[in-house]
Amino acid sequence: MITEEIAKTLTDSFGASVQTLDTNSYQVETESFRLLVLLSDDQSWLRILVPIAPVQEAQPYLEEFLEANFDTTQEVRYALHQDVLWGVFQHGLVGLTIADFTAAIQRLLALNELGINDGFNTFAEKRIRQIIQAAKRQGQSLELTMQTLDRFYQEGMMGEMEMGTRSREEVLAAWQRQLERLWSEVEP
Repeated sequence: MITEEIAKTLTDSFGASVQTLDTNSYQVETESFRLLVLLSDDQSWLRILVPIAPVQEAQPYLEEFLEANFDTTQEVRYALHQDVLWGVFQHGLVGLTIADFTAAIQRLLALNELGINDGFNTFAEKRIRQIIQAAKRQGQSLELTMQTLDRFYQEGMMGEMEMGTRSREEVLAAWQRQLERLWSEVEP
């Protein structure tokens, strides 16, 4: 891939949103995202970056993001720099195809769109699995576990005391769905 192909591919994909910052960098800025394309000084390497969230928001889920790097993000990665969680793609220009370049951008934009939700969801599922495991070790059934959770919400141990009946019912319905979905998968 050569630098002219980078500029053309970006313009074909994003039109007037593309800004050439200098001979080694481009920026695409829209209402939804900001994408940076940086070339090394010798133009042998390319790095594409998209900011996802401030590190303070991502901090509780860093373990999940690192696991995603290993399991699900394919050629893009999560990274931390300057107090920001970034989506990053790095590749040598030799051997990089336009299709790979375009696919990497799409994956980065997908990470950006997910924000920290994927990390939060993975974090929450791990905690639900821990609750199921603890309940099973105590010999509790799914129904008894739900009764315990309902009592915790009523007593304010979980949620807020001011939580109305309807809100509590919605939260407990979500718990019920998740517990039913995961109950058979978790070993005591």
